[in-house]
Amino acid sequence: MKIKIIGKELKITEAINDYVERKLDRVDKYFEDAEAEVTLRTEREEQIAEIYVIANGEKYRAVTEDKDMYASIDKDIDIIEGQIRKAKTKKEKMLREGSIRTMEVNQEKHAEVENEIIKTSYYEIKPMLPEDAVLKLQEKPTHNFLAFINVETNKVNVVHKLKDGKNYGLVEPEE
Repeated sequence: MKIKIIGKELKITEAINDYVERKLDRVDKYFEDAEAEVTLRTEREEQIAEIYVIANGEKYRAVTEDKDMYASIDKDIDIIEGQIRKAKTKKEKMLREGSIRTMEVNQEKHAEVENEIIKTSYYEIKPMLPEDAVLKLQEKPTHNFLAFINVETNKVNVVHKLKDGKNYGLVEPEE
């Protein structure tokens, strides 16, 4: 790991330098090639440590202050290590959800019941303009669609969220 230690209004002693390097070994075990920039400074009676780590295209940052510089460094390392574990778990979960094994299990579950209605949902259908329906759907982030009566055509329409997450589709019956 490449480590750059900067002292602002503070002289970096050999002891602090060794301590930072030893503590950053905890972070280094997660990556093959990483860079760290450590800025240590004093403001009034507070000792402030800022650690910035770049590895595998990811950036991790922590800033803490304490009466003791060593305690501040320890807190930063704990924060960054937590951020790394969280990102790693998130990536593993995403890979696991898209795995073939999961898809096979889901197919087995769907194979049990076929061509039957297994869930019924009830919705209140109100007359409104399609633009108003989009606004109403935006108010309910957990809903993917909204059925309504189009006041322009007096027919049931459905507005739904598209996969891009930014746009909406409108389903209208044919004339």
